[in-house]
Amino acid sequence: MNQETNSSSFNAEEFLKLAPSNPGVYRMLNDKGEVIYVGKAKNLKKRLSSYFLRNLDSPKTQVLVSLIRDIQLTVTHTENEALLLENNLIKNLRPRYNVVFRDDKSYPYIYLSLGQTYPRLAVHRGAQRNPGRYFGPYASAVAVRETLHLLQKVFPVRQCEDSFFKNRSRPCLQYQIKRCTAPCVDLISEAQYQEDVRHVVMFLEGKSNSVADELVKRMDEAALQLAYEKAAQLRDQIANLRRVQERQYVSSKGGDIDVVAIAKNEGMACVQLFAIRGGRNLGNRSYFPKHVETQTEGTILDAFIAQHYFSGLAGQTVRDLPDEILLSHEPESREWLMLALNEQAGRKISLSTNCRGDRARWVQMAVQNAELALKSRLSNQATMTHRFESLQESLELSELPQRLECFDISHSMGEATVASCVVFDGQGPRKSDYRRFNIEGITPGDDYAAMHQALTRRYKRIKEGEGVLPDVLFIDGGKGQVTQAETVMEELQIDSVFLVGVAKGAARKAGQETLCLASTGKELMLPADHPALHLIQQIRDEAHRFAITGHRQRRGKARNTSPLEDIPGLGPKRRQSLLRQFGGLQEVARAGVEDLMRVQGISKDLAQSIYDAFHVDSV
Repeated sequence: MNQETNSSSFNAEEFLKLAPSNPGVYRMLNDKGEVIYVGKAKNLKKRLSSYFLRNLDSPKTQVLVSLIRDIQLTVTHTENEALLLENNLIKNLRPRYNVVFRDDKSYPYIYLSLGQTYPRLAVHRGAQRNPGRYFGPYASAVAVRETLHLLQKVFPVRQCEDSFFKNRSRPCLQYQIKRCTAPCVDLISEAQYQEDVRHVVMFLEGKSNSVADELVKRMDEAALQLAYEKAAQLRDQIANLRRVQERQYVSSKGGDIDVVAIAKNEGMACVQLFAIRGGRNLGNRSYFPKHVETQTEGTILDAFIAQHYFSGLAGQTVRDLPDEILLSHEPESREWLMLALNEQAGRKISLSTNCRGDRARWVQMAVQNAELALKSRLSNQATMTHRFESLQESLELSELPQRLECFDISHSMGEATVASCVVFDGQGPRKSDYRRFNIEGITPGDDYAAMHQALTRRYKRIKEGEGVLPDVLFIDGGKGQVTQAETVMEELQIDSVFLVGVAKGAARKAGQETLCLASTGKELMLPADHPALHLIQQIRDEAHRFAITGHRQRRGKARNTSPLEDIPGLGPKRRQSLLRQFGGLQEVARAGVEDLMRVQGISKDLAQSIYDAFHVDSV
């Protein structure tokens, strides 16, 4: 059912007369037709009536109600359907007044390939299309890499790419440091390798005690047979396995559990999630939801559980859902959420609070991590605020700037020119607002023309209504680049942006930057330890990084041949000799000028040209 009104002011009394008492979802719209809030209800009429009471407690709700110009209703068959629909709409529409968890990246898994004589282990994200076993989800890529690193010490199953594996004629460094058994050159039998794979699977399934028991039995048998070297190897393997258990295990019991804790302070909140699979702590992740100033801990946990487990926030499937979720606070819709989880998974999933014993310690650990993460976030925000205030004072701005932008240009001797635009606000980088511009139709290497084109394209779109103007615009460069920015702003009739050029010092060292102020034509040098300079350096370096990354990607797509082929004086024979002497293009790229000169036929000038081809990335 959709109930719509088109009047300039919302008539709540008339609307509520027609509102049904069924379960469903409601969407509140403002005068522009934008959805500003999405909610669910077991009884739509009762829930919506509560918004239009004369004495509303929450100032936020008062503001929300004042903005309502339309309410659209969707009636569902069941309460659980309403819960699922609400969170799908929140994820897709991201309404202004909902609690929104921004991180929608999928969790990483450990992938074990199948159907190969010698399977490999790898980190995996995204769709699970390839045949094999997927273990996880892990809370972070760091947790996956640490687990793989520890596994290599105990069970040296290969982790190299298949293309690398198939083209080996001798063992690689991993074999030399005893992190691989070199199946690529048949230094281990298939049966022995599969035994290591079996043990890896058992370990990742949480059965490492059984693995240890097997290894102990084999060590004893080897000792009885006087195979002391083999026994010593098994002894070391058992010792490494125990060390892994010490770092990875939460307790000796198995089981799949998620621990969710929340900390709230100064209008911000942090939700901390620990994932425990097979009794092992797979790491943790922090979430910082928006619009939580007036929300209780229980309300925020409601939103997190629904968005995380029903909206695919973690990229999970039903089989990934844990058997139990431990919570630091009681969610407002606990019973409703638990019923929906059980229906979704087709099995019982518990939401537990007031835990005891080990579970209470896990919850306390998650609470402490949430408090630490929130404290760090608040500290960083305070630092950023201080830097913005210092910038205002240094540039003599009448108001505290709210939005900063910075442009940089990157190319290799004029090839694949890319301009970057990065954006900072009071919270730090706003990566969703970053933009790159592939520069075309200019003389290669003409940085002024590149800057003019990038600025024109950026601010023409903003003038057309596709974005927001910054308060301060930084240009990586001196007076020449600032002049280009002034020309563009004059052409587009933009006079509200404060232009600043950031010129590197004579030695190009941090702390020696000169600021070129377009408004006065003056130059300003701030002390190396000045907070405003630190902010400028941060945004300038971020623009530089973003430009170089885009340039390298563009250059990589454009080049289907070896970079060596573009170097004058380096013919086929010398290229072949170089590659043979260094063992491949990657090693040539790493070599220094003196190393390159040692190859017959490579002069100093030619060596310098080769070196520059791989190392001169930006101007």
